[in-house]
Amino acid sequence: MPISERNPARTTLTERALESIRTRIVEGELSLGEAVTESALAAELSMSKTPVREALLQLKREGLVEVQPKRGSFVFRLGGDEVRQISDFRCLLEREALVGSMAHSWGQLVDRLEPCVAAMTEAIRSGDLPAYRRLDAEFHSSIILYCGNLFLIEAYRQIGFRIQALRTRLSVRPENNVRTQEEHETIVAAIVARNRPEAVRLLTDHIEGMRDLYVETVLDGPDR
Repeated sequence: MPISERNPARTTLTERALESIRTRIVEGELSLGEAVTESALAAELSMSKTPVREALLQLKREGLVEVQPKRGSFVFRLGGDEVRQISDFRCLLEREALVGSMAHSWGQLVDRLEPCVAAMTEAIRSGDLPAYRRLDAEFHSSIILYCGNLFLIEAYRQIGFRIQALRTRLSVRPENNVRTQEEHETIVAAIVARNRPEAVRLLTDHIEGMRDLYVETVLDGPDR
């Protein structure tokens, strides 16, 4: 439909449905593999099924919803091998993005990451898990944001929400948050020192460590 012919009210409802359902998936309110129906979601959101249907189509494009013919729609689910593959792809993207960000936007990256890490420390201290997860996502998104490569940014966007959903399942364990925060701090220290090889090495170790924890969480957690 041409933009000029779109119904503004429907667009607003679709966006509202999209944000609500996406948040429920990312924040773990909907379990991995859980069935989602247009009618149930429409009733919960107090709207018709049309904007919900449109939202589910967008979530399918984002990889958060799987549509199975004759069965219905389900929250995405990844097996152990798929978690390893998406994590390895993420590692490739973030490493290249970090090289670009440090080369072209070092000052902006530091200005973004230093307060982010400070806020993450405070979130852990206060036990604010939702805030910590949001800041963790901001930390890694910032590395992507300043890389200067639009194709890399687009590639990361294709997996970003699924990574956030996996991060949510991992962050329920306080010891994991303490460990990841220490790693974030060492990465930022290397970036501030402009030690690009060390920053890339630390980021790689961090993501690979998270990959293994993601696999354990997905295979052994409540979403199994």
